[in-house]
Amino acid sequence: MAVKYIAIEGPIGVGKTTLTKMLADHYGGRMVFEHPEENPFLNEFYKDRDRYAFQVQLFFLLSRFKQQQEFFSGELLATHVISDYYFGKDRIFATLTLSPDELAMYDHVASMLEKNIPLPDLIIYLTASPDILMQRVKNRGRGYEKFMDIDYLASLSEAYSKYFFHYNQTPLLVVNTENVNFATEPDLFEYLIDEINNLKPGTSYLVPTRAE
Repeated sequence: MAVKYIAIEGPIGVGKTTLTKMLADHYGGRMVFEHPEENPFLNEFYKDRDRYAFQVQLFFLLSRFKQQQEFFSGELLATHVISDYYFGKDRIFATLTLSPDELAMYDHVASMLEKNIPLPDLIIYLTASPDILMQRVKNRGRGYEKFMDIDYLASLSEAYSKYFFHYNQTPLLVVNTENVNFATEPDLFEYLIDEINNLKPGTSYLVPTRAE
């Protein structure tokens, strides 16, 4: 099946942005990036998640909706489009951080917005252990992430796993990145490209391994 619109997903620190750039370069496509640093509540959220969760989630939901509307308002998918997020994933974070009343309000707004958002042809869901994620977050040194802790990353990883275990709206490729760096291992990247080009319906699993 033809794959024009690919969304890269996975918990914080798993390597979404890097892979988005590589796939866009490979296919000669356009890139869509979320910009978490633009969220004015994010820094305070990592200090006090209960107090700032709703503000953070609502800002992300509305800003991602605005971006998607602007990006797909013209001729849809005339070329490849690679995004470093899937619009529907916002609920993963909302479920993890919001109170029941806040989540009900969030779902009411989100359900109205997502009707106007195109689905990807493929979601690539990247996974890694919380320890690996924590190390990658530390290595990239983003200021607003300095208060993040491994317990939050573990909870987030579990929430992602539950979400995509039940996901069936589009083809899904689950890729274990535990010991993989696509940016420095071109053979593994080509292995991934082969999987994309031979995409099958439903969920597929990929554990890239180095040649001995």
